[in-house]
Amino acid sequence: MKTTKLIKCALYAAMLAVIAFAGCEKLEGYSIDAPADLQSRIDSIAAEKAKHSTGDTTYIDIATTIVGAEDNSAAWWTAFSDYFVIPSNKLLHLEFVNHGTGVNNWNNWNLVVANVADRDAADYAEYFVLRSDAYGWGNDDFDLKMISHNYPDIDGDGDIWNDFRTTMQGAHVTLEIDHSPTGNVFVTATAVGTNGVELVMTYQQPVSATEDIVAFLVCDGSHFEMKEAYLIPSKVTVVEDVEPVSITVEGAPEFVEFGNDDFWGDAKAVVTFADGSSTEVDFSDLSFNVIPDMTTLGKKTVVVAYNKTKQGAYCKAVSTVYTLEVTNPVVSLEVTTLPYITTYYFYNSDPIRFNPAGMVVTATYSDGTTAVMDNDKLQFGKIQPVEGAQEVTVSYTGTSGTVTTTVSVTLVKGIGQVGATDFSSAWWTAFSDDYAVPSGRSKTIKMYCYSDNLANYHSPSTILRKADKTEYAVVRMDNFGWGDGYSTATATSDWNWDTFASNISGSKIILTVTNNGNNTADVLYDVTYANGEKHFQKYAGITVDSADLNCALVIEGAYIVIVE
Repeated sequence: MKTTKLIKCALYAAMLAVIAFAGCEKLEGYSIDAPADLQSRIDSIAAEKAKHSTGDTTYIDIATTIVGAEDNSAAWWTAFSDYFVIPSNKLLHLEFVNHGTGVNNWNNWNLVVANVADRDAADYAEYFVLRSDAYGWGNDDFDLKMISHNYPDIDGDGDIWNDFRTTMQGAHVTLEIDHSPTGNVFVTATAVGTNGVELVMTYQQPVSATEDIVAFLVCDGSHFEMKEAYLIPSKVTVVEDVEPVSITVEGAPEFVEFGNDDFWGDAKAVVTFADGSSTEVDFSDLSFNVIPDMTTLGKKTVVVAYNKTKQGAYCKAVSTVYTLEVTNPVVSLEVTTLPYITTYYFYNSDPIRFNPAGMVVTATYSDGTTAVMDNDKLQFGKIQPVEGAQEVTVSYTGTSGTVTTTVSVTLVKGIGQVGATDFSSAWWTAFSDDYAVPSGRSKTIKMYCYSDNLANYHSPSTILRKADKTEYAVVRMDNFGWGDGYSTATATSDWNWDTFASNISGSKIILTVTNNGNNTADVLYDVTYANGEKHFQKYAGITVDSADLNCALVIEGAYIVIVE
């Protein structure tokens, strides 16, 4: 009898132990009133369980499940997803629901692929930024032509982007970012809209073949509901090699002085491959079937060839030709045609860059002959910010030494400046004062713009907003704008887009903002290039509150001097 009781007690104790042990496995669902580190340890165990591996699939716990403000107010580069580390030979699979303002194409998801998981790290560098609207930018390997998409014109109006913006609102997005061991990353983005339309975009680019890469999402007038993230093996272990189809040479010297054997100078060779991609190739990888005789004067022909596939295997060569002239040494220079800009407006105390556009400099050689010298071969002194007449030094350094001449300019001081004189101002960092525009009135601002001429948007933009800085719209000089008030605007202009960017610097701009008094406003840019050519940009019918309208100027990659 005692033995039976003892056995029953032992079995009962064992059952209690099993129950207690089993209960411990579910502790992560409870809050424990115990030392602080115990709860922390339990939470970390729960996180690790969420990040589990099932065969070839490694699921990743998502810490930031809602990325960006849910009213889509997050500005560019202010709201980010988790960092997702992608080892070589792994593919990251992300799923999320995309939301945006629907105003602009880029008010949707944006993907960044970088080298480390810390945007503030000293060695942080981006491979590329890829936008959902088939646009992006990146390092020297980035190639916009490698982006492809199937975006349809659903309503048949000739504009795919209004349909794109509609489809992206609430679309379920799947991103596959494949870090191939071949040293490339392959991105496939599939968005399925609530309207049933499927949008597919792809991109590929070289990255490190061995080091981890990092991917994360960025908001811009958008937010995302993150659903799932996991890693699986790469789908691309071998990349099909392609042969070169053409080669071009840019920046080769047109003239080389006698005694100088460098027929290449600062030239660049760009090879295009059969898959449509292009890359600049090293001088050491080029061959020269015809090397010019630099020991005699006259015209010379250079034949440049390249004979490697995209993966570096030898193949049939592609070639091109350029010419140069070996001349006698330059002994003097003369400005025979003045530049377009001979009067500079200034306000700050920084030295001003001289703009040689339109200037013709004639060189005289040691044998008495003359020829026009390419401005790219000349060096120019800085203009000092002092009112009145100045002489700017123009120089050429050749084999036998440096020769110089001067060109006269006049400086006039303005009443204000927006942007750095060295063109370093980034977007949304340099602003004018706010100018009130009363109902039924106009505000006119006269200015001169100086730009690096590298992009159309390196020119003034006008902000229409309330006194409390609430924006109605932003309208650029290059026929582009955004904002709630912009949706009702009509934009007209007469630009020649082939020459727009190259003619920005030195332009006289008269900006007129008109408050129509009926809760709409108009913005007019009257522009006179430095070469005298005239153009305009107008925005009519921007929705505003006529009782509370202010305007301000913002600049990027340029600066403006306000004169009136």
